[in-house]
Amino acid sequence: MGALIEVKYFNSFLLKKVEKTTPTVKPVWNGSFGIPVSVGGYPIVAEADLGPNNWVIEESRIRGGYNNTSVDLGVKAYLVEDEPKSIHRRNSLIYSGIFNSRTGINNTNVFSVGEEITKSADPANGSIQKLFAEDTNLIVFQEAKVSRALIDKDAIYSAEGGGAITNINTTIGTIQPYAGNFGISRDPGSFAVYGYRKYFTDRDRNSILRLSKDGLTEISNNGMYDYFRDNLNSSNGSPSINALNGGFDIHNKQYVISISKSNSEYATLSFDERVLGWTSFFTYKPDQVFSLKNNFYSLKDGVLWKHYSPNVNRCSFYGSTAKSSVTFVFNPDVSMPKVFNTVNYEGSNGWQIESFVSDGTGADALNGVYELPARDKINNVYSYYQGSYDNHGNVYPTALIPPINRAGFDRKENKYFANLINSTSANQAEVLWGNSISGIKGYFVTVKISTDNVTEYGKAKELFAVSSNYSQSSY
Repeated sequence: MGALIEVKYFNSFLLKKVEKTTPTVKPVWNGSFGIPVSVGGYPIVAEADLGPNNWVIEESRIRGGYNNTSVDLGVKAYLVEDEPKSIHRRNSLIYSGIFNSRTGINNTNVFSVGEEITKSADPANGSIQKLFAEDTNLIVFQEAKVSRALIDKDAIYSAEGGGAITNINTTIGTIQPYAGNFGISRDPGSFAVYGYRKYFTDRDRNSILRLSKDGLTEISNNGMYDYFRDNLNSSNGSPSINALNGGFDIHNKQYVISISKSNSEYATLSFDERVLGWTSFFTYKPDQVFSLKNNFYSLKDGVLWKHYSPNVNRCSFYGSTAKSSVTFVFNPDVSMPKVFNTVNYEGSNGWQIESFVSDGTGADALNGVYELPARDKINNVYSYYQGSYDNHGNVYPTALIPPINRAGFDRKENKYFANLINSTSANQAEVLWGNSISGIKGYFVTVKISTDNVTEYGKAKELFAVSSNYSQSSY
């Protein structure tokens, strides 16, 4: 019966000279980290611990003697290439053999040159940035195109152009492009998926896209075309984008995209399929966002953050809390000059008016220089608690002695009302201005309403409707 004997074989020797023999002193050889002691090696140590005469060299001759017998270098595997130049095929796919853990087959390192193991997309559409497998199709995202490739089947076309799917011995079948000249640019991090909907960005075309059963849809056109045109395009003088991070918020069923230009200049906003619009801007800048088992998470500086947690205040992200706000425009009777006299809202207590500004007037050109437009505005309107005070000069929260007065919103029939006190500087030909008059003059006004800092700060607050009482301007 034969026996298999394993013999260690080395085709070189390490010749060393050590001046000190203490165990901690080991020579350094050619900057190497050293051979482990368990296999008879000499690990590296600090050079300061070595004597000036310590050395180690590699030698292929026995005893390192001059003209001594040299050890045979043995068999060397090599491959001669006619053209040994490397190329980068960024628009191509290559696949190896199969891997089956149940049968122990592992051919992931097998790339047979006798088989067709490559599949190339159109190089005119740029490099392949992202692959996504869905059912029996492989979706290929290039810089300027999105395509799908059949898996384990191929398409055969007739002379009339009709197609039929057939099962053949093909790993990746025909690559079929989706209609539309859109891709994922160089931002695979913007990709997110929910059900059969895939979301991603194409910064080269200033677009946010959705891929679903009906093909590609440019969802950035839903009321936000100008915004994304200005913020995704760096050729208009704005800073270039450092990162685009996207993910699907499974808790609120929204696509979240974060556009980062710098640490201080960024925008995080969400798209909602139920209203087909961009519903919210957020005050956090994530490094990555994703969902897992009905929970929405983000990563910031290597720390995992769970959103919508009942143990964290509203609008609190990464330990910092901000106010919620809504900005909108009052524009009734668009061709009539108006005076906006009051503002009211339906909802819970704790909302304040941060700004109430009219449209600009008087922006005329003089010698090619435009005047700054004049605008009517107010300072602010305090919330129900924030603007409370009593007759003894006490303000919230010590204003507890009746009667309680309100310098901001007051509640009537479960609705909050406030007068608008003008705070604008005097303009030419104005007789009364500033707090001598009430109301805001203009064709339309831009209003920003936000939560205050005193009424259950960080808790949920509801806002159903905001409106204003106005009259026609008499001058």
